[in-house]
Formats: sequence, structure tokens, C-alpha cells
Amino acid sequence: MTLIKSDDFRILPQKRTRLKDCPTLVSPYCGSKEEYKDVLETHAGKLSSLQQLHYASNRHALLLIFQGMDAAGKDGAIRHVMSGVNPQGCQVSSFKQPSAEEQEHDFLWRAVKRLPERGRIGIFNRSYYEDVLIVRVHPEMLDGTKQPDIWRHRYRSIIDFEKHLHRNGTQIVKIFLHLSQEEQRKRFLERIDDPDKNWKLSLADLHERKYWKQYMDAYEECLNGTGTKHAPWHAVPADDKDNARLIVSQIVVDAFQKLKMAYPEVSAKQHKELDSARKLLSEGQEKAA
Repeated sequence: MTLIKSDDFRILPQKRTRLKDCPTLVSPYCGSKEEYKDVLETHAGKLSSLQQLHYASNRHALLLIFQGMDAAGKDGAIRHVMSGVNPQGCQVSSFKQPSAEEQEHDFLWRAVKRLPERGRIGIFNRSYYEDVLIVRVHPEMLDGTKQPDIWRHRYRSIIDFEKHLHRNGTQIVKIFLHLSQEEQRKRFLERIDDPDKNWKLSLADLHERKYWKQYMDAYEECLNGTGTKHAPWHAVPADDKDNARLIVSQIVVDAFQKLKMAYPEVSAKQHKELDSARKLLSEGQEKAA
């Protein structure tokens, strides 16, 4: 297997990135489906161990943000990459059209309610970034909140928000699944041909393909305008689902390993209590309540 370097897909904040220069497809990291499954399982095992340490350490929260065009593979990446994670320590939130209540608040309000606690993992399947992506492509969705330089102001709000989270112990990993228009076309056709996937496609999805260039422009501006040292973007080639999942899993493993985590230290008093418990259990002397 070829070594996966997550930094190869990191968008550098100090350098202007053009999406057309970012690949949607790279050479396979594995030589066979069996090798792919073995590597993904190894990554899942690492994530399981790291999550256990993360929970016990209780010092940080981990927030994973997934963005991408329809059929980019967000659901599949989350499902496969996080397959070894304990569901009790992980929460997935999907951000769709804002509710009437959410529309009465600022665009970050609904995300704040779903942030992960310390020791836990939060996954945003789409996120508050929709308010600088789809809303930028369809400004009529602003519903009367138009103002000069609104996108620059929203980028600033996002950067300040993520800086606040980082300062208070939340590690943020932002992943853009970079899909080509042609591969999306193929996946839409697969959804039509597979009865079990018919529900995933609507005419509205086809309508949005007309705005492909506008979406790519919006994503390019977003990746360049909101990537920071403490909350960088990763542009993951998404035309090959297996490759994308391996890259995402490596990015998440690397993010976990950068955290300062340790199991709680056991005091001398606790050691003494454990020794007493061992003695009672070994001798079968524990009594029923």
C-alpha cells in the first residue's frame, strides 16, 4: 500500500488555492479490494483506541465537518470511516434547510446547539458552511438579510467562532470531498438504476447541476476565506470512494494523534482501594448489598 500523507490534501491558509488545480482523482492507495478493506479496518481500529483515550482524557472535543456536492460520498465516508467508533461517544448532525425557529437567529446559532462535549466526537454532515455556499449561489435565500460585504462578514464570523472553539479545547477537522461533475453524473445515474437508491435523487438535485460553476466558485472562495492554522480545510479527491475513505480516515487519525491525551492518573489512595478490591474479589468475600 502507498503511504497516505494527510498534509498532501491540506489547504494552506497563507496560499491562494484554485480548485481546478486540486485533483478529484488520485492513484489508488491499495492494489486490491481486500487490501483496501484491511487498511480501512486498521484505521478503524486505531480510531476506536484513540476514541477510548479521548473519552477517558476528557480534555478536548473533536468536531469533524464534511462538505461537498450532492453524491460526493459524505454519508458513506462517515459510515465507513467511523465504523469502529463507539456510538455513545459520537453524534452525527445533518444540516438541511433551516427551520422557522432557526431562521429567526444568526446563521451559527443552530450549529452551537450541536457542538460536541469534551471527550466526545461531533460530526457535521454539511454545516454552517451551507450559509456561505448554497446561500451564495442562491442569494434569494437570504430572505431580506442582504448587506454589503455579507460574505466577508460571514467568513469573519466563522473564523472567530472556530478560533473560540479551538481556544476552548475543540479540535476542528474540515473536509471538502472534491467531486467532479462527470462523476456526479454517473452517481446520479446509479441512483436511478438502483431501486434501493431511488429515494436519494430528486429533480431538484438535477436542477442544481446547472449551477456547478457557481458552486465551485463559492467553494473556492470559502476554502480560501475560512481556512486557518487551527482549523484548516482538506480537499479530498472524491471520484474514487475507496480512496476518499482511506484519506479521510488518515486525516482523522492524524488529528486525534495531535491532541494531548492521557488516561487519568491513579492516586495512591485509589491504588490502595484497587488492591483491596482485588483481594476481596480473589477471596470471594464481596457481600451482596
